[in-house]
Amino acid sequence: MDKPRIKLPDSVRAGDIIDIRAVITHPMETGNRRDANGQIIPRKIINAFSATFAEVLVFRADFGPGISANPFILFSMRVTGPGSFVFTWTDDGGATVTQTATLNVMGEPY
Repeated sequence: MDKPRIKLPDSVRAGDIIDIRAVITHPMETGNRRDANGQIIPRKIINAFSATFAEVLVFRADFGPGISANPFILFSMRVTGPGSFVFTWTDDGGATVTQTATLNVMGEPY
């Protein structure tokens, strides 16, 4: 897996609802294809994704073999205050990639 790309708003206020975008490069081998020698290519997909904000789980997804290569994830949440995100992807081989990102929360809530 390559380094993921995360897109957060530049700045928000507490109480805002924001979109979080995340994508990671991964071939997502389903286990249904064969190589040039006719051998089945073993399944190796990202099977889990989670996002925490200020140490609270805000989004989780479990994936099956129907997920595309380089999965793009988009979810929304209401900002409760300042904090950092921790995004985690795990694949069938046990490899885990973790990326952190700080959310810039400005001023007082609306």
